[in-house]
Amino acid sequence: MIVEAPLLVVRQLSVDRSRGWRKPPLRALDHVSLELNEGETLGVVGESGSGKTTLGGAILGLMPTATGEVFFEGENITEVSLNRRRDLSAHMQMIFQDPYSSLNPARTVQQTLVEPLLVHRRLGNDELLSTVETMLGKVGLAPDAADKYPSQFSGGQRQRIAIARALMISPKLVICDEPTSSLDLSIQAQVINLLRDLQLELSLSYLFISHDLAVVRLVSHKIVVMYQGRVMESGDAETVYAKPGHPYTRVLIAAVPVAKVADEKLRRVKGDHSIKLNTTEAWSGTGCPFVSRCPFAIEICSSVDPALEVGPSGSLVACHRRDEVDQ
Repeated sequence: MIVEAPLLVVRQLSVDRSRGWRKPPLRALDHVSLELNEGETLGVVGESGSGKTTLGGAILGLMPTATGEVFFEGENITEVSLNRRRDLSAHMQMIFQDPYSSLNPARTVQQTLVEPLLVHRRLGNDELLSTVETMLGKVGLAPDAADKYPSQFSGGQRQRIAIARALMISPKLVICDEPTSSLDLSIQAQVINLLRDLQLELSLSYLFISHDLAVVRLVSHKIVVMYQGRVMESGDAETVYAKPGHPYTRVLIAAVPVAKVADEKLRRVKGDHSIKLNTTEAWSGTGCPFVSRCPFAIEICSSVDPALEVGPSGSLVACHRRDEVDQ
């Protein structure tokens, strides 16, 4: 049996951010490792400041890395030439969070969508226009949208245009950076369904970044939970959601709204909200970064960095008490 290699492999990736010449750099991403298979969605979830967007930017080469490697289709792309990075952009694209700022208001939709084709493809004018019309249809927009400007569309329609732009040159990997967070709930569902349909139709692989674990669970095959630039837990999406192995994952699940009042009361009785969100104590930089918020913390948690190892549910969990805490 032949096992295909992952499309994307990230190994021990770290990124430092400058804080000015008087202060030491901030470790925004700390030895992160993950794998993404072709045709799958890997969800990356965590609070603001957890390193999710930094991870996406580092994979695309938009920021320098301190340590680690990124492999795409088996090739180490961590430090490649500008020409090679431009070639890679034909296979790796990004959908940004805010469709209001990610589209140039002075350019028509057609001008926006044609741009990547002019860089990566040699097509005649008729082929360019035909490709734009075809892609607009794939994202659910009429052909006459090509001649309009972003200001003439709603937020949901603008995000469809942003999705179309990312897919114009048939990439294999699309990094979705909070693509639904600025949209109304009903529009969020439409965009998510569109992304899932396009994935099946075009054999796309997604790295789906979000702070909303409910959304990530809905679209992902696997989930990586990040906190303070580190991976706290990773595994199969349903397993991580149903049997969270790390206390921080439980915080994220507890924050997911429950539709029925009775179910919410039952969840509180069962102790899903038992974690006290004590954020007054700053992390010392050693041990577990979640130690000041964790009700299960013991002495070792403040001094020793927990390794990311297999827990009782089968997920990888960075917690000293992964085998002790009731699942």
